[in-house]
Amino acid sequence: MKIAIRYYSKGGNTKKIADAAARAVGAEAKPVSEPLTGDADILFLCTAPYKFDVDNEVKAFINGIGVSVGRAVLFSTSASVRPIRKYVEKLFAEKGIPLEKEEFFCGGEFLMLHKGRPNEADLQDAADFARKITG
Repeated sequence: MKIAIRYYSKGGNTKKIADAAARAVGAEAKPVSEPLTGDADILFLCTAPYKFDVDNEVKAFINGIGVSVGRAVLFSTSASVRPIRKYVEKLFAEKGIPLEKEEFFCGGEFLMLHKGRPNEADLQDAADFARKITG
């Protein structure tokens, strides 16, 4: 099974989640600035909402996918806003890439919110979720 992992992380929280998922499934987490260069059965996209949307770099990454992707799975962190599906669903649909119904979310530290998150338990949960998805 070919697994690709891409992340966008301003503060480092989402990168921690991406790295935990990558270790769990034997893949490498790379920033969204690195396009997919080969087909993937599963694409884990790890990001966070910023100003009630995803960053334009994430949108550009999705729009630039030029290889076959069997399905995409979302991982996200945030201090307040919940999962990111509504911000990327249409973009994936336009590329013909189905989104897994289930996605991973955990709180992320920002200012005084969610101090210490993601913590070791969150990282373990992300790893477990990635393993579950990949079977």
